This record gives sequence, C-alpha cells and structure tokens, in this order.
Amino acid sequence: MVSRETSADSPQERFDVIVVGAGHAGSEAALSAARMGFTTLVVTLNLDAIARMSCNPAIGGLAKGHMAREVDALGGEMGKVTDVTGLQFKMLNKSKGQAVWSPRAQVDKIQYSKEMTRRVISEPNIYLLQDEGIGLDIDGDRVTGVNTRDHGMIPCRAAVLTCGTFMNGLIHIGLRQIRAGRLNEKNSSGMTEYLNSLGFRSGRLKTGTPPRLRRDSIDLDRCSLETGDENPTPFSYQTSGVQSPNDPCYATRTTRETHEIIREGLDRSPMYSGVIEGVGARYCPSVEDKIVRFADQDSHHIILEPEWKNSHQMYVNGFSTSLPEDIQHRALHTIPGLENAEFLRPGYAIEYDFFFPSQLKPSLETRKICGLFFAGQINGTSGYEEAAGQGLLAGINAAYYLREEEPLILDRSEAYLGVLADDLVTKDTNEPYRMFTSRAEYRLLLRHDNADFRLMEYGHRAGLIPDPVYEYSRERRRAIDAGIDILRDNSIEPEEVNDDLTAAGTTPVDQKQPAINLLKRPEVEIGNIRALRHRIDEHLDTFADPEDVIEQIEIEVKYEGYINRQLEQVRKFREQESKVIPDDFDYSSIKALSREAREKLENIRPHSLGQASRISGIRAADVSVLAVHLKRYPSAA
Repeated sequence: MVSRETSADSPQERFDVIVVGAGHAGSEAALSAARMGFTTLVVTLNLDAIARMSCNPAIGGLAKGHMAREVDALGGEMGKVTDVTGLQFKMLNKSKGQAVWSPRAQVDKIQYSKEMTRRVISEPNIYLLQDEGIGLDIDGDRVTGVNTRDHGMIPCRAAVLTCGTFMNGLIHIGLRQIRAGRLNEKNSSGMTEYLNSLGFRSGRLKTGTPPRLRRDSIDLDRCSLETGDENPTPFSYQTSGVQSPNDPCYATRTTRETHEIIREGLDRSPMYSGVIEGVGARYCPSVEDKIVRFADQDSHHIILEPEWKNSHQMYVNGFSTSLPEDIQHRALHTIPGLENAEFLRPGYAIEYDFFFPSQLKPSLETRKICGLFFAGQINGTSGYEEAAGQGLLAGINAAYYLREEEPLILDRSEAYLGVLADDLVTKDTNEPYRMFTSRAEYRLLLRHDNADFRLMEYGHRAGLIPDPVYEYSRERRRAIDAGIDILRDNSIEPEEVNDDLTAAGTTPVDQKQPAINLLKRPEVEIGNIRALRHRIDEHLDTFADPEDVIEQIEIEVKYEGYINRQLEQVRKFREQESKVIPDDFDYSSIKALSREAREKLENIRPHSLGQASRISGIRAADVSVLAVHLKRYPSAA
C-alpha cells in the first residue's frame, strides 16, 4: 500500500472511504470525501492513468458543459483543471437561446491527467494503492471493506465503485478480441461476479473510439480551420480568466467512396456479425452504424482534434469504429486531407459490465448494501462529465453517510445532475446514458451561467466551496436583483433613447417608457442603449465583473415570462416530490394497481410520488391510486 506521495506505506489500518477506480468519477469521489474530512483510499489498476481521457480530448459540449459547470459549483475539480489545460474554448449554440448555450473546451489530455493527479496526490486525506478491487467485505447489510487482488481485504466504512469500462472489458478490432479495459491496459475481473453473487443485476454495454493519426501525414490545407472563442468563458467560477492558446481543429467529411469501403467490410464488423453482445449508444453511433442507419446520406462530418499541446497525434472525431484495421485504413484514405494519413493506433469498440442503476437510491447508494455507492460507467452512463458528476455526488453522500446526515439529492428542477441521477434510478438504462438538454424539463432554469446560484449553497454546506467564493456568488446575485429593480423602477424619456432604438433596428417610442420594457425587446441590449447602460453603470461601479452581471440581467429580463412559467411548473413538480413514500411501503397490498405496476414500484421503490409518476409504464391512474393509499399509510410523511 502506498501513501499519497506513492513512496511509503500508509499508516491507515482502516479507511473511512475506499474508492475503486481513479477515472473522472473516482477522482471527484475521492477528493470530495477527503475534503469533507474522511481518510480515503483510492484503489486503481494504474497510478499513471488517473483521470485519463480514454476517448475525446475535450470537456463540455451540449448539456455536458452544463454538468461540468454544476460539478464546479458543487466544489468539484473538473472545471478548474479544464481551465488550466484547455487548448481551445468555444461557447456552442450561440445562435439559439441562452438556455441551450453550452461551453466546450478542447484540452491537453496529458496535462489534464497530470493536473488532476497532482490535485489528488496533494490532498492530505487521500492515499493511493495500485491494485485491483475484486470483491467486498459485508457485515449484515453494510460494507466493511474492499477485497483487493494483491493486498487482500482492506477495511473501510464506506466504498465507492467507479470501475469505468474495466469490468470484464473486451476490445474488438474487426473479429480480433483483446481482454482489456483500454487499449494496452488490462481489464478487471472478479467484482462483477462478486456483486452478482449478492443479487445485483448486471448487463453488458458497448462504447467505441476512433483511430489516431500522425499529424504531419495529414494535408491540413485540404481541411477547413476550426478555432475557438477569442474571449473564452471559464468553466470554473474560481477562475478569473482563461489564457487559452486557441489551438485549431480541422474539419473534413467522408465521401461516397468511404461509405462503399465501409459497407464492403461489414461482414467482418463485430457489430454486424453478431460478435458484440453489448448495446451501444444510438445517439453516438460508430461510423459503420451511421453508414447503415443513414444510408441516404453521402457524407458525414469529421473533426480532426489535437490531443495535447504541439501534439503529433490527431483524434478523428466522427469516425468511431470497430472495423478491421485494413478497412479503417482504406476508408480513411478516401477522406479529403487524409489520403496519405499514417495510423498511430486503430479505432476499436469495447464491451464492459455495468449494473442496472435502478438498484440505487437517488443518493447513488445501493439499496442492498448500506455505505456502498456506484458512480460513472458502472451505472450505464457515458461521458467524462456524467462520470465526474456522479463521482462528486457519491463522494459527498459517502461523507454524509458517515456523518449520519441526510444525503444530497438534487431534484430535476435544480440541476442536470439531478436529472441524471433521477433518470438512472427511475428508468433502467438499456443503452449507454448520455445527457441532452432535451432530457431536462426545466432547462430554461438550468443554464450554464447560473449554476452557482442553483448549487453553490450545497457545495458550501459540504465544505467544498470556500467562504469567499460563496460570498462572491451571493454578491453577484444581489447585484443582478438590484439591477433588475433599477430597470423596473426607472422610466426613460423618448429623447433619451429614440436615436439608439433606431440604430438598434427597433421602433422609437412616443412617450416615457419603463426601462425594463425597452430591454425586453429582442433587438435591445444594455450595451447599445446608452440610457440603459448609464443607469446600470451607476449601480455596478463597485462590482468586480460588471459585464457578467449585465449579461445575467439581460437574460432574466428577456426571458422573464418563460422563467415565471417554468417556476410555476416547478412549484407543482415539488408538490409531488414532497409526498414522500416510506421505505417500508407495501405495494403488494394495493389491489387497485395492476400486477405490472406493483412489480415496477416494488423494483424501483420510488422515494416520492413524483418519482413514481416517472417510472416507465406507471399510468396517471396508478399514481392517483397510490396517492390515496399513501394518505392512509401509518408512517407516510
């Protein structure tokens, strides 16, 4: 066993928390539990692979950027590490409404792993062990230790399993199979079988990655340049400014010839020859899946992305594949710019074990074993951001479990992470789960720019957000509210504003107007109406970042009607969420429910009437019957 400096034996005979796995979920879980005061051991197969980016060298994107910001607002590390290792930052969806704007960063994957490793190692309460988790020690219904292959049973009071794609991982390149968790990294065996012996239900999923190409063998002049924002938005609320090199990516497209070659190779594709048993993601298909499913399309986007600063290696985004190597070579050489491209490694698919997340509580603690938490791809999710969010929540809740305090459970109206956790425990996944903005009913309230207002109080209460950071967020909220009040309370004369209104392309006014009504016009911004700017500037003289506050004022004023409508929807949603279903509720006694409804309710065991209503196959009539019986139940809240 090694200490956090990886140089001496650990003095710990028993740890408070053991985290199995050190990817994006494991890193966040370990850091949060340790920073909340608990000695934490991280067990990982490879100490040199902490927070390694197995696939795309990027953080964020549609909905994923929202989650990365939420991880930061709760006190996680992903945003901060992204800000110091980013190669290019871009705000996506700027042509649409702010609700679906989402930050994305191309990052230096080598530096990202190094920086996260540095933060993990420097945390005083974290110890590291290079070993393999193969089972648990259980006393009654509580976890009391983790069994490792080389060091035997290590006692603990709580455990978080974040095993990624390593549990019985199997790589496919054409019809060739390699037992591995990642290419050139051994898989893990034993934990699935042990959990199955306890009665946990598992399944198999599939994900994939594209080839990597030698940069100097690509004709980049035949590709179009893709650059980031000149003034990047940081991922972390604790980053004062991003110094991004704005390294370019390059875009090209597949051709008809590409598609023909891929079709020729389908008989040797493990996906189409029945070799792969695991289910892949519909929303992130392999290139061969795109060719088959979208047969009417002659071309698909390909983005060439550098994997680190001055990288000689390019990631071929859009060409995830498990085709044989010779087919990969032939197909890629038909793409403009890649005619002479040299392979550094092929694309591949990987199958791995996961556990159906309906076996979890909303806190991500298992329902069978107290003190045992699952986070990341073990729950059937895909993506670094989904993993980091789960890891952070599991680490926080492991700490609350040890303190015998109520867990942190975010609801669907508070965070994308709340949507994620609720979807996982309520709707069993049969394919890798990825977050989309469309999954969130209240997405206008869950913008990337207001994650601190929604979540920082929770992070502060957990001790993961420093006092000055939390107080700055509260000051920011007060400044926005005061600015809106100023616009609501002040009127503007026509002669003050008409020239600017005309220049902005909107109709002049013929009488005094409340300032807030002018700002509600689509064409009007505080920056292009001097009378509005003057009133706001007087208010913001002492605020550190007035432009940020002005942007928030504009969003909240322009979307006020929609926001109020969603707030009313949230009020009704929370009425049902507040109707708690006791843990010992007897669904089998409710004869008015169908057998299917009783079985589903018994399987999921929802914590509230609201969650019950979201279970697939539960009808509105079932919820009404359940509500009536809940009122009669002796221990109902």
